[in-house]
Amino acid sequence: MAEPLFDRLALIGIGLIGSSLAQVARREGLVGEIAISTRSKKTLERARELNLGDVYTLDPAEAVSDADLVVLCIPVGACDAMMQTIAGSLKPGAILTDVGSVKMSVIDQIAPHVPDTVHFIPGHPIAGTEHSGPDAGFPDLFQNRWCILTPDKSTSQDAIDRLAAFWRGCGSDVELMEPGRHDLVLAITSHLPQLISYNIVGTADDLETVTKSEVIKYSAGGFRDFTRLAASDPTMWRDVCLHNRDAILEMLGRFSEDLSAMQRAIRWGDAGVLYDLFSRTRSIRKSIIEAGQETPAPDFGRPHEKTRD
Repeated sequence: MAEPLFDRLALIGIGLIGSSLAQVARREGLVGEIAISTRSKKTLERARELNLGDVYTLDPAEAVSDADLVVLCIPVGACDAMMQTIAGSLKPGAILTDVGSVKMSVIDQIAPHVPDTVHFIPGHPIAGTEHSGPDAGFPDLFQNRWCILTPDKSTSQDAIDRLAAFWRGCGSDVELMEPGRHDLVLAITSHLPQLISYNIVGTADDLETVTKSEVIKYSAGGFRDFTRLAASDPTMWRDVCLHNRDAILEMLGRFSEDLSAMQRAIRWGDAGVLYDLFSRTRSIRKSIIEAGQETPAPDFGRPHEKTRD
């Protein structure tokens, strides 16, 4: 069996991402030892019951003290406070990374606290489900999913290569990206759809009192899929909105303009505009399937083999 990439991995936070990392890192032999820290004693005990790690502690500074790789699996809004707690305990030569879906704000929070002897490489595995907590994790979460790294130009190439190898060992495809570009791309591909889902489900909830439960009773695949997104961790998405504000507002503005154009087309019965729009967007779905990011399996409320995504 090959030598592990890192002797000790410290996971700060053990929700869906942290739990999945612990499971795949152990299964693939990527690390020698796993230290887990979380602020909740109940969550920490559950992680112990699930045998996710080797060391369990409520003190994050203790968890990172001898770790070669530290992964912050916490809400993006908690990074500054966490760094103030662990900065002095980070091991010289260690790689520090995160899993947040916002990068500019995370860098602003973390970078000022990072010792010169530590390699800070911001990261974002584009993988998840609507579930949270240590029980939600599973080792194939990152399989064939992208992990974006946004290192500074001065970052050690060896450290970048080692972290990239770790994520590839977890099943991910790795790509480097400038952090500002990352935040703009994710605003349209992830953050905006999430906000739209919250808004649509909220509107449906308001309609429930008018339709006497018909909205829920007759939910088709489209609305059902929106409710899956809208069931996601509210703390995480609150922080995403606050910490990627500019990019999200830009995308919301563009979406509002496009929505107004569609509204005009429907009002004036402009069949050509509607058909062209629907044809163009249908091809996007085909491109996503061809890129391996989705399967063409139909799902319109009919039973079929379920896969976790």
